[in-house]
Amino acid sequence: MTTANKITIFRILLIPFFVVEVLYYAKGGHEIHRLLSIVCFGAASVLDGVDGYIARHYNQRSELGAILDPLADKLLLVCGIILFSFDHLPYLQSIPLWLTGAIIGRDILLLIGMIVIQMTVGKVKVRPRVLGKIATVLQMIVVLWILLKWGGAWLTAWTLSAAICTVSSGLLYLWDGTRQLSAHPTSLPTPPSSSD
Repeated sequence: MTTANKITIFRILLIPFFVVEVLYYAKGGHEIHRLLSIVCFGAASVLDGVDGYIARHYNQRSELGAILDPLADKLLLVCGIILFSFDHLPYLQSIPLWLTGAIIGRDILLLIGMIVIQMTVGKVKVRPRVLGKIATVLQMIVVLWILLKWGGAWLTAWTLSAAICTVSSGLLYLWDGTRQLSAHPTSLPTPPSSSD
């Protein structure tokens, strides 16, 4: 249990508090809940960079960290995206359902692809894409923009940018997965010979 993994686990523990504070604010409109949700989301986002820095610079990379770190990112963003897909007016703006569908659809497709590659090839090689990282940052900006109640044309711009990068990165990962499958020679097992 490295320091980087402890920070990642703390990030995961912040997610339920973030969800509860958003729901409390959407129900009663008390600003303290919105502020606490911003603190939780901001802390989880900043600590994402902190645990990555510690893992790289202090040689704390581990198999557990390789699983927990992207899991923490996905849980935080998916919870935020789903939360803001519902109508919370007049307190909070909502995210278009097509963006929610694009994000969740891509993640489900990638998960299915990883399972297929694992079963077929035996090992999944995930190559991080810059476009995927940009998509994650843009999704975080969309959630934070709504929490900060900034709205306007910029929210539309962030939403469209997040959708384009999310779909594009999904296609790139799909291409990578297809190449892994095509590079692996598969042969059907020969049936056992039966003697009469």
